Amino acid sequence: MDLLVLFIALVIILIGAELFTNGIEWFGRSLNLAEGAVGSVLAAVGTALPETLIPIIAIVFATGAASDEIGVGAILGAPFMLATLAMFVTGAAILIFRKRRATGGDLRIDAGVIAHDMKYFAIAYSIAIGSAFLPIDPPWIRWIAAAVLIGIYIWYVRGHLQADAPEEGEELAPLRFRRVDVRAHRTEPAVPRLRAINLQVIVALGFIIVGAVFFVDAVEHLASSIGVSEVLLALVIAPVATELPEKFNSIIWVRQNKDTLAMGNITGAMVFQSCIPTVVGLVLASEAWSIREGSYTAFASAGIAFLASAAIFLPMIRRGALHGRHLLVGGVFYLAYLALVVYVVVSSAPA
Repeated sequence: MDLLVLFIALVIILIGAELFTNGIEWFGRSLNLAEGAVGSVLAAVGTALPETLIPIIAIVFATGAASDEIGVGAILGAPFMLATLAMFVTGAAILIFRKRRATGGDLRIDAGVIAHDMKYFAIAYSIAIGSAFLPIDPPWIRWIAAAVLIGIYIWYVRGHLQADAPEEGEELAPLRFRRVDVRAHRTEPAVPRLRAINLQVIVALGFIIVGAVFFVDAVEHLASSIGVSEVLLALVIAPVATELPEKFNSIIWVRQNKDTLAMGNITGAMVFQSCIPTVVGLVLASEAWSIREGSYTAFASAGIAFLASAAIFLPMIRRGALHGRHLLVGGVFYLAYLALVVYVVVSSAPA
């Protein structure tokens, strides 16, 4: 039964991702936004909702003894998954579709946009992880760090929204919900009104969130039935499920030769995850958001995320270009961390 739910949830997420990528492009076009704002802000925040909801629910509403640890594990797991597995999946998609892509295995990206994202990610996530070394008391020290992170994200969004959009954007596929606005479709069928675009984006987000919730629930049932530990579930399994929207969106955009949108969707989500969910951990789960015995494995994922990001994007900054095969290194870092988590779980299990 759980496998059937997994399959249905996967289909729902895929439908939502297709509707979302189409709708968010039209939303950006209607507001005359640059690709960086569309991919790194609008798409990134929209598809980051499922993995953002999990730690909030675990920390704020759950009552179990390990709820804060699960929430913090989910917060740390999101940037890790984006920097490793999401990069690998995107790189694999580029290589798979290279024969139908105009640039083959090379990514046609705005390197400045992606470098801008990664700079903010490095700064914000360093502050967030550094805060785990701060004492829990007095609490105002962590509140200052949380305020700085929120300020960083506001400044980051401001920079993207102020960027100039190209005078002539690429031709977009017709809005899927264009016929919903009957009057506008009759008078000007090629340009949908904002109300139809908004409706499609909202419906798409609903599909993504519902699909992700059912997917995670089914994964939890499967993990429980086979005896997988809560640590492995929080750090590895649940983030794999909740990062599906970003992966699907990037695959769709890669297939359409919209590489800045594809990469910005991931790097923008990394910035969001390093700023907003970490504030929840800092303020509402202070004891769990600390470097101590028992949390080393969870916070090691942050180190892996930094290393994977550096391995992928520092060469890009030097060369000013990126190839699909360069993203595959994310899979190596993911497997290395997975091996570490499995080793810790097995070695700590009672004999």
